Amino acid sequence: MLLVIDCGNTNTGFAVFDGDNCIGKWRTSTNANRTADEYAVWLTQLLALKSLDLRDINSIIIANVVPETEFNLQHLCEQYFCLQPMVVGDKDLNLGIDIHIDEPSELGADRIVNAIGANDLYKGPLIIIDFGTATTFDITESDGSYAGGLIVPGINLSLEALYNAASRLPRITIEPQPKSKTSKDTYSIIGKSTKTAMRSGIFWGYIGLIEGIIERVKAEYKVPMQTIATGGLAPVFAGSTNAIEHVDQDITLHGLVLIHKRNSL
Repeated sequence: MLLVIDCGNTNTGFAVFDGDNCIGKWRTSTNANRTADEYAVWLTQLLALKSLDLRDINSIIIANVVPETEFNLQHLCEQYFCLQPMVVGDKDLNLGIDIHIDEPSELGADRIVNAIGANDLYKGPLIIIDFGTATTFDITESDGSYAGGLIVPGINLSLEALYNAASRLPRITIEPQPKSKTSKDTYSIIGKSTKTAMRSGIFWGYIGLIEGIIERVKAEYKVPMQTIATGGLAPVFAGSTNAIEHVDQDITLHGLVLIHKRNSL
């Protein structure tokens, strides 16, 4: 069985695959101080809930964008699984995709894995939006090659910046605005309090950002493109704009499974 580890800036995901079948997936907060021993205890308990144990894992692949966690994840694989993991970013790893940017080595593991997974499921050209700590827009060509993208502050970073910089503004969470009292079919955009004004501004401002970037990318390419959204907040935004055709929370895992297959033949 394959253990997939996706270490992001906010959360780290673990999933176990038996072939193409995902048996279980779990998330924990990313913490550079979490030791291999702590990971092992946590994973052992979760695997047991699926009637599995550490010995059932015979291969591991990691995508990691947090260098500070690298040592402990590597130690986890070697000490508790007795395995040397595949790591996205290693020079010898066959990604099966051409990368057409100025500095391919600077491309985050999560972004290239998303491109690989999305292209296999939906076929290019694509715009792939990942709503993470940063919100990333990644572009793939019709042949599946990676063409570049955009990076903007994630929605939660924007909320924290607003709270920290303006002393009289409260901390809020992101959510769609309630339905308008004057129309059952539309959301209300005008806030009637400080909190609702903030929620509306952040939410609809982000919708405007999403739609504007998608429109400009499509205008530049001048060909039909599908837009795929992933990440925890993807369903929140996708439900309020027609610019996003698909929401898929598993494209990162799917991309990692594909990379593992390509390098296990």
